[in-house]
Amino acid sequence: MNMSTDLKELEKRMQGAMDSLKKEFAGLRTGRASVNLLDPVMVEAYGQRMPLNQVGTVSAPEARLLTVNVWDKGLVVSTAKAIREAGLGLNPSPDGQLVRIPVPELTAERRNELAKLAHKYAEQGRVAVRNVRRDGMDALKKAEKDHKISQDEHRQRADEVQKLTDRYVKLVDDALAHKEKEIKTV
Repeated sequence: MNMSTDLKELEKRMQGAMDSLKKEFAGLRTGRASVNLLDPVMVEAYGQRMPLNQVGTVSAPEARLLTVNVWDKGLVVSTAKAIREAGLGLNPSPDGQLVRIPVPELTAERRNELAKLAHKYAEQGRVAVRNVRRDGMDALKKAEKDHKISQDEHRQRADEVQKLTDRYVKLVDDALAHKEKEIKTV
């Protein structure tokens, strides 16, 4: 049992949880136009649902405006409809092959809702990191039980897994603090 590869695998899985959290945070609207805001939008195109970035180019020409340059003129209406129905609180307006999406100012109430949602996403990220830790600890217990590692080695490796977990939980907390500041001070 090679500990360095096991730790690398655990770290890779924890980084995956962190990447997932960052993607969730990118979708939270902060009152400022961000092309990532439209990442969750799925457009009905050619008889199937496709991510928005596969039917057009998303850009943020101004602080409070997003635009989608739809490649196929026949998809402009379904693109606008998909954005409207995505639950992002946005009201797109088609203009030729371009869909303009003004990003409205956030109310204090909406900011608080978004902050709560950010907390929920962060907690999901922490749980994912802790699940990876649990898997690592279970593997160590099994290795010790099967006499592949000694008790001392088990304790040492468990400490390393815990340090890795603590580092990723702190990264989640830092990302949450940054997102919360972004939501509350736009």
